[in-house]
Amino acid sequence: MTDNTKKTPRTKPRFSATFDPFTISEIQRAAATGIYDIRGAGTKRKLPHFDDLLFLGASISRYPLEGYRERCDTDVVLGTRFAKKPIHLKTPVTIAGMSFGALSAQAKEALGRGASAVGTSTTTGDGGMTPEERGHSSTLVYQYLPSRYGMNPDDLRRADAIEVVVGQGAKPGGGGMLLGQKISSRVARMRDLPEGIDQRSACRHPDWTGPDDLEIKIEELREITAWEKPIYIKVGASRPYYDVSLAVKAGADVVVLDGMQGGTAATQEVFIEHVGLPILSAIRPAVQALQDLGMHRKVQLIVSGGIRSGADMAKALALGADAVAIGTAALIALGDQSPELADEYARLGTVPGAYDDWQDGRDPAGITTQDPELAARLDPILGGRRIANYLSVMTMEAQAIARACGKSHLHNLEPEDLVALTMEAAAMTRIPLAGTEWYPGRQGF
Repeated sequence: MTDNTKKTPRTKPRFSATFDPFTISEIQRAAATGIYDIRGAGTKRKLPHFDDLLFLGASISRYPLEGYRERCDTDVVLGTRFAKKPIHLKTPVTIAGMSFGALSAQAKEALGRGASAVGTSTTTGDGGMTPEERGHSSTLVYQYLPSRYGMNPDDLRRADAIEVVVGQGAKPGGGGMLLGQKISSRVARMRDLPEGIDQRSACRHPDWTGPDDLEIKIEELREITAWEKPIYIKVGASRPYYDVSLAVKAGADVVVLDGMQGGTAATQEVFIEHVGLPILSAIRPAVQALQDLGMHRKVQLIVSGGIRSGADMAKALALGADAVAIGTAALIALGDQSPELADEYARLGTVPGAYDDWQDGRDPAGITTQDPELAARLDPILGGRRIANYLSVMTMEAQAIARACGKSHLHNLEPEDLVALTMEAAAMTRIPLAGTEWYPGRQGF
C-alpha cells in the first residue's frame, strides 16, 4: 500500500516575512548580549523617495532651453532675512555637518577643499572647528549642538554661518554618540573629554525648553557675531509643519530639514529604522508652513537625507527647497565603500556598500576613523578633487533637467514640472499621479 502521508521535501526554504533572517539574528544577538545594537550610516529599509517622482520635460506645450548656448543659473543666497552678511553659493548643493571625531582630519580637509572648489559651503559638525577645515573652506557653517563640545565665541565669529542643531533626521529626539575608540587625544582636547571613553551627547539643548527660549538663544548668537552671520535651525523630520513654523517665529534665517534617510556616525539601530520621516514626506508640510507665514523664499529651506544625484536635488528644489545638503554621498565620493577595498571590508565581516560600523573607527578608506595609520590613507588633495567632481556633476545633472523643463534657473523648477509614480509619493507631495490630475485627498476628481 502506498503511503500518501509523505510530503514532497521542499528544495528551497521559505522564510517568514515578519521573522526574516536578519530579524532572527537580531533577536538572538539581543538575547545573548543584553545590549541594543549601535551602528552608523542610515536606514536600510525601502522608503518612498525621490525616485518615486518624474519630471515632465518640454515638448510642444513647453519650450526647452538649449544646453550649449542658453544659460541655466544655479546660484543661491542664504540668510537674507536678518544677517548682514548672507552667504552666496554658486550651487545649491552643500556639505552637511559631520564632525571631526566621526571623520578624520583628512576627510574634513578634503570636504572643505572640494566644496570651496565649486563655490559652496561645508559644515563643521559636533566637536568644534579644526584648522584644516577652516583653512580650506571658503564658506564654513559652524554647528551649535546640544553638547556644546568645542564651542567658543571666537569660532562662532570665524564661521560664515551658524547652524543651531535641534535634531538630526537619523535620530530626531536622540543625542549623538562617539565611542571611545574614536576619542583620540586630539578629539579629547577639543571636546574637553577623557581620552578613550564613550561620549554621549544630550538630546536637547541645556539652556532652553521651547521656542521662546530658542528665540532668546538666536538673539544671543546674533549679538556675539554682530548680526553678521546667517542663523540656521536644523530639525530632524518628524513634525515639519510645526517645527518649521516655530523656527521661523524664533527668528531663523534658514531652516535645515533632515529626513530619516540621512546617516549618522552612530546611534541605536532602532532609532535609525523606526524614528522620523522620509524626506519626501517632509518637504511639502515644511514649504506649506513657510507659505502660510508669508516667508517662502524669504527664509531659505535646505533639505537633506538621502540626496544622491542632480535629479534628487532638482526634485527637492521643484518641491520648494532652496538648497540641499549631502553627507553619506560625500563620503562615498571620497572613497568610502570602494570595491578596491573589498578584501579589507571582508576582514571586518562585511562588503563594500554594506559597511555601517563607522563607530568602530576601523574604516579602511581612512574617512570615518581616528586611527593615524588608516587616516593617512586618505589624500585630502585628491579627496577634494573627487568631491569637487561629484558636486560639479550633480549641478550639471540638475541644470540638464531644468533646461529640459524650459527653466533658466534651478529655482524656477516647480511642482507643476513633476508627476508621481506611486500613491504614497502622490499623497506625501501632493503631486498628481502620472497620467492623472489627482493625488490622494484632492477633491473633485
